[in-house]
Amino acid sequence: MFNIGDYVVCSAHGVGQVCDVEVKEMGEATQSFYIIKLVSNGMKVMMPTCTKDGIRSLVEEKEVGEVFTLLQDHEVKLDTSTWNRRYRDYMLKVKSGSLLEIADVLRSLFLLKNTKKLSFGEKKMLDQCRELLVKEISLSQGLMEKEVTTKIEACFEQ
Repeated sequence: MFNIGDYVVCSAHGVGQVCDVEVKEMGEATQSFYIIKLVSNGMKVMMPTCTKDGIRSLVEEKEVGEVFTLLQDHEVKLDTSTWNRRYRDYMLKVKSGSLLEIADVLRSLFLLKNTKKLSFGEKKMLDQCRELLVKEISLSQGLMEKEVTTKIEACFEQ
């Protein structure tokens, strides 16, 4: 259960802050929803309070360390399938909401960018993954977004 003012991660949207809990009537049943204001664009989304899927707490220190360890490991086999197949696979990982999965997509796209030109969709996804990581890590660690961005980009400098 989250409280008003808590920061949460909505797997499809990114980091947001619980700003209210509302009860809605849906037919004969009543359902309570978290009203979450997204940090990135101010959009409000409703998430059922009874679900564990699609919403989670911000990451802990341990997982942030795992993210940076993953980003620094460049000894991975890059996916050489077509861009649209890669995009679909990456989108599934991003929608999972797992910070490690998002970091894996970011790493793959950064490394792929060094060997070939990224498609428009892949460039957009790279930016989206970077933003998702930066927002969540900066909020969970109490760091400035610029510091986190610099730290992430340092993992790919050669």
